[in-house]
Amino acid sequence: MKLDHVSFASEPDGYKATAERISEKLGVVPYDGGVHPRFGTRNLIFPLANGHYLEVVEALEHPAALSTPFGQAVRARSELGGGWMGWCVSVDDLAGVETRLERKAVDGNRTPESGLELKWLQIGIKGLIADPQLPFFIKWAADSSEHPSSYKTNGDVAIDTLQIAGDRDRLRDWLGTQDPKPIPEIHIDWSSPHGTPGIMSVSFETAKNGLVTI
Repeated sequence: MKLDHVSFASEPDGYKATAERISEKLGVVPYDGGVHPRFGTRNLIFPLANGHYLEVVEALEHPAALSTPFGQAVRARSELGGGWMGWCVSVDDLAGVETRLERKAVDGNRTPESGLELKWLQIGIKGLIADPQLPFFIKWAADSSEHPSSYKTNGDVAIDTLQIAGDRDRLRDWLGTQDPKPIPEIHIDWSSPHGTPGIMSVSFETAKNGLVTI
């Protein structure tokens, strides 16, 4: 189990303008991640170090954006002005997660500018909607060489810390582990345990600008 990516919902002026502002802060140029036809969304991808990435995601004027949990989550966050929508952890086997959450994972796909269609299974968006501190889960259909972070790889910017309002014990229950550091490659700062649950900010270690917090 490891961090896969963090999701930033488009601000009112659109996902390209939103991504431009993030690009200026991080010094990373995003690439076109393509449309999620099943979810009615599209994204721009910032490839980062350590197999992670940041996506800026936008809901389309499409029925799937209203009818699917992922589309609903993106649309709802953007309607609030945009910002951090959630985070995602990758797992090798979703069976245990499906059993714990008592539902089946759903298929996802998109074709980024590389032209190579990406496919995956994901689960847990309904949990994120109900309690935004919680990540959703993903299992990629391809190997690591086709992971979104591997295209136009950028090793100069890395996710350092997620600042989350919430309850670390609730997170451990959701992840199905009592490990004191279940996502070992990053820091999680529970700086506001009584605030509105969700990601408050993400800090990135950059070669150019040092520690940058968005």
